[in-house]
Amino acid sequence: MLDNMVHRGPDASGNMVFKDAPGIFGHRRLSIMDPEGGDQPISNEDNTMSIIANGEIYNFPQLSKSLKENHDLKTTSDTEAVLHFYEEAGEKLVESLEGMYAFAIADGENLFIARDPVGIKPLYYADTENGFYFASELKPLASISDDIHEFPPGTYYHSKRGFKKFYNLPRKEINEKPVEDNIKILRQTLEKVVESHLMSDVPLGVFLSGGLDSSITTALSRKIIGKPIHSFSVGIDNSPDLEAARMLSLRLDTIHHEYLITVDEVMKKLPEIIYYLESFDQDLVRSAIPTYFTARMASENVKVVLSGEGADELFAGYSYYKDLEVDDEIMQDELRRSVSTLHNVNLQRVDRLTMAHSIEARVPFLDRETIDISLQIPARYKLYGKPPVEKWILRKAVEDLLPEEITWRKKEQFDEGSGIVDFIEEEIESRFSNSEAERHRKEFPAVNLRSTEECYYHKIFMDVFDHPETIMKNVGRWAERPSYK
Repeated sequence: MLDNMVHRGPDASGNMVFKDAPGIFGHRRLSIMDPEGGDQPISNEDNTMSIIANGEIYNFPQLSKSLKENHDLKTTSDTEAVLHFYEEAGEKLVESLEGMYAFAIADGENLFIARDPVGIKPLYYADTENGFYFASELKPLASISDDIHEFPPGTYYHSKRGFKKFYNLPRKEINEKPVEDNIKILRQTLEKVVESHLMSDVPLGVFLSGGLDSSITTALSRKIIGKPIHSFSVGIDNSPDLEAARMLSLRLDTIHHEYLITVDEVMKKLPEIIYYLESFDQDLVRSAIPTYFTARMASENVKVVLSGEGADELFAGYSYYKDLEVDDEIMQDELRRSVSTLHNVNLQRVDRLTMAHSIEARVPFLDRETIDISLQIPARYKLYGKPPVEKWILRKAVEDLLPEEITWRKKEQFDEGSGIVDFIEEEIESRFSNSEAERHRKEFPAVNLRSTEECYYHKIFMDVFDHPETIMKNVGRWAERPSYK
């Protein structure tokens, strides 16, 4: 299992066979906090508890201060802080953690596992006759069981008491204060959250697509850090994203890197992209292509990147929001629905394609505090004017930081802005005919393959995995997410 996940943690490997319990922990480490001293598994002072973890706890400095009175902290790792906090608070610790995480704690003969509120970090499990297995990806589990399940976001598991949901996206009372107050609160929240996400003991950068959301994380990061940071962009030559990213990089004075994608390289890398993505969904693969190349380039300079993921869901960024009635209850229901489905679509893409290149992606827009504030903003401030401008209040909150051309730029999907859609359909149809696609569709009638393009991705998917049917059971479908109604 560890060999299957070297890409997720190439810096160190550790395992622990428990003497007094029937279990073993294994961990691959990508060293972010306390690179020298934070190797895992980590045990408490008397070796009665041990932890393995994936992710970052952004409020761990505050947690660590409260722990120092009763505990001897051996490292400055956020993972050790979680372990000691579990000793203090037990299962209730999840109510106090701010971050993205999946972790497991061996507590004597008991096993405790938890996953962050919206599922930013992945986790899967298989409950078999031979034991309870879990891993950060599907690949390591597929050879063990054909009955793999996604560990639900915002949930913890205790080996004696089973699964318990600890977080659901809340319903919030709408803030009917003047729009200026809403804008001020949003700006303050974004600055606070981005600052917490800049925590790192290793080099850090930003994905800069040239769109509004990545431009916001870039501008805020640059402002908070106070010196040039690395920014990364990809696209085909003369694509809108590249042009916008170059302009913003000059304005903000970032250390900018860009990569020109070619159709030949995309087609050559598709099997690798689909292998790491663990999906064949057309929308997901399309957006995974630029993510793959951006992450590959970023890995040559940094270990951590910030991404603008989640802003479209929180601030009505997609075109279909304009078809909704501008109503607070409807908008809040749709926001809650869309964010709650991100864990096995967009968040899966961001995690898998960055980890494929051994870097960590952070998504400040999906911090619980940002989500809570967004839920309170009136719908009329997210879709404002006639015709309605999507993400209006988000644009207003940062218009002093960005050029007008960026602030009020029309929304484009990552794959559209980078120019991928311009050639991918045509290239696939030249390699994979409609008749071949139809034969493939008939071979897999239950999969509901939507196009020749998706048939091509699915064919690659079936070829790159040893147990594709097992992995396929967990593939999220962007177009089949539950309706807000």
